[in-house]
This record gives sequence, structure tokens and C-alpha cells, in this order.
Amino acid sequence: MARGCEKPDASRRRRGRKHDMGDKLLGGGRAVFRIRDYSLYCASRFLWGVGHHVQTIAIAWLVYELTHDPLKLGLIGLTAFVPAVPLALVAGPVADRYDRRTIIILCSAAMAVASVAVLLMLLTGFIHAGRTWPLYAAVLVFGAARAFSGPAGQALVMSLVPKEQFTSAAAWNNTINQSATILGPAIGGLLIPFGNVVPFAVAFAALTASALLATLIHARMAKGGKPPVTFEMLVAGYRFIWKTPVILGSITLDLIAVMLAGVTALLPIFARDIFEAGPWGLGVLRSMPAVGSVCAALILANFTVTFHVGRTMIGSVFIYGVATLAFGMTTSIFVGMACLVVIGAADMVSVVIRQTLIQVEAPDDMRGRVVAVHSVTSGSANHLGEFESGVMARLVGVVPTVLLGGAAAVGSSVAWVKLFPTLWARERF
Repeated sequence: MARGCEKPDASRRRRGRKHDMGDKLLGGGRAVFRIRDYSLYCASRFLWGVGHHVQTIAIAWLVYELTHDPLKLGLIGLTAFVPAVPLALVAGPVADRYDRRTIIILCSAAMAVASVAVLLMLLTGFIHAGRTWPLYAAVLVFGAARAFSGPAGQALVMSLVPKEQFTSAAAWNNTINQSATILGPAIGGLLIPFGNVVPFAVAFAALTASALLATLIHARMAKGGKPPVTFEMLVAGYRFIWKTPVILGSITLDLIAVMLAGVTALLPIFARDIFEAGPWGLGVLRSMPAVGSVCAALILANFTVTFHVGRTMIGSVFIYGVATLAFGMTTSIFVGMACLVVIGAADMVSVVIRQTLIQVEAPDDMRGRVVAVHSVTSGSANHLGEFESGVMARLVGVVPTVLLGGAAAVGSSVAWVKLFPTLWARERF
């Protein structure tokens, strides 16, 4: 049939297909933001992340400015760790039994109160070199709030969007979190020169706005809930991981790399004493790993790892260690920034592969418990790694601590090839 004689129905179908294709190209990935509650949730979590990171960097800078003690910096990580493990056992059941929106509001409000309390104590001179415990108390409150808001927030996303849009929602949620991780430290570093109280005032405003936006979300949890996660259920998750070499190898390799080769806790010392860049330098340095993570996430979203999965993960930890060694040896902040970008990118590759392996290997009836165990161990490793960095820096110095950590990551990645041959030989998910 000639084109001019084409049936109207066929023409409409063709225009419909073009329209659908246009939606996918122009707005398919952003279509999830047409959902009012999801948009409010994302805005709330972005402000939550900015407020959290502004206060975190302000506390780290203030502690080192008052004490000049790397161990006191490490104690910040230990303080954040203290509530993480015990509360992780109950945070999941709480998120399943109670309204998740309410949990998020209460956690944001608690963090805002901690920010304004520190602000008032700074204004009155209550906090000084001989009295820094209020700063650690604020970190403790933040750690407890994060323990509850994390599971509640992740679970809430699933109730805000249709099932077919969950993948897009999860991807945007991760991007927004990483964006807050980039902007928060940068904003905090830029605000510190205006006075120690300014970052806490901004953190209070951001966290308060986050809580207010969450109150506008209409979604409510249906009455009734899932049964609580018991101790026996968590033990079953540990047992499954222990009997599955691919998962055990990937988790333990990450634990060693994060605990021994983490440099986050020591960045105030690098910014002030080694790079001589001041608080703005600290903000930039804290943002660089997130920049690398976002870049790697975008690449992985478009070029999915489909072969040499095990080698890619172990190789990413090797690169993580090499970049950490390079960071410890440089005296240039620009080279240091580049190293931190590589560290963040390598860590993201490892995280994506590890999380995918866990999802694939764990059976449906065990997946939640395995993921819960992984969340507890990975979160604890970050905080304990910060404490370890502070202790080692006090004992052997800042630069040797970073170099030893980088060497440990490189050495463990090589050793894991022999210790976990099934992980190294894993080709596909």
C-alpha cells in the first residue's frame, strides 16, 4: 500500500510508538518524579543528607582544631559505631511495624535538635578544648537516628512508587544521596571560615526543612506488619554467608579494605597540616570520593559488568589500595583529590558487584537476612575503620597509617585470589 493510502489506525499506532519512544528518551527516567510523594521524599532526603554531612565535617574540623589529636578524630567514628550494631537489630522490625514516614520525621527532628544544641553551646562557650564531649554526644544522636532512618527510608520508597518504576526510583535515590554527599562536605568546608556556629545553623535549617517536607508525604503504612527479625534469623544469615565462599570472600575483602585503608577520618589533618588548605580544602577532599562514586555509578548504569565479575571486584579493591598509597605519598592537594576520586570510583565498583552477588546468591527466603547482615557489617567497618585510623595515626603517624592501610588493601586483594578461588573465577552474576 502506498504511504499516502496508509490506514488511519496504522498511522495512529506509529505516532503512538514514536510518542512512547520520545517519553523513554526524554522523560522515562524522570517520570518517577511525577509522583508527588516520591518527589517530596527525594527532596527531604537530599536536605537530610546535606544537613548530616555539613554537621559531620564541622564536628571533625572543630574536634581537631580544639585538640590537635588524631585519636580524638578516630573517636568520632567509634562514637558513631556504638549505636549502629545494637540498634540495627531492632531498626528493621521497627520499620516493618510502625509508620516509616513518622520514623523519618522523628529522626530528622532529633538530628536538628542535636545541631541547634551544639550551636547554642558554642555561642555560650560551653564547648572548648577541655570539654568536647557535647560534640561526641551529637555524633551519638546522629548515629542512632541514622540506624532507624536508613531502613525506614529504603522501605518507604517501595510504598511510594509502582513496582514497575522501582528500579528507576532506586537509581535516582542513590544519585540524590551521592549528590548530597558531594555538596554537604563542600558546603560545610566553605562555611567554617565564617565561624564555627555557621555550619551548625545551616545543618539545623536543612534538617528542619527535611522533617517538614516529610510531613507533606501522604503515604501511610497499612495497619499490621511483618514479624520482627529475631536473633535466630540473623544467625541464619551469618551461617549462610559462612557457607557461601563467593559472598564470604566479597564481604570480608571489603571489610579489610574499609577498616584498614580508609582515610576519611584523617582528612582534617591532611587538609590543615599536610596540604595546608584549611577548611575549604577539607570540604573539597571529603567530596572527592563521592564524585568518583557518582562517575562510576553512571558508567556502570550504562555499561553493566557482564563477565569477569570476580576479577573485576578483586581488581577494584587492588586499585583502591594503590590509590590510597598514592594519596599517602603526595603533598599536593590536587593529586590528593585525584586519588580520592579513584578511591571512590573503585569502591563503587566493588559495592555494586558485591551487592549484586548477594542478591543473586541468596535465596528468596534468606535474602533479607543476608542483606541485613551485610548492612550491619559494612556500616560497622566504616566506623571502626575511622577509629583504627585515629589510633594508628597517634601511634605511628598520619602518613604511615595511610600507607600501611593502602598496602593492606593491595595485599589482601592478592591474597583473596588464593583464599577464595571461586570468587576470582566467578565470570557472571
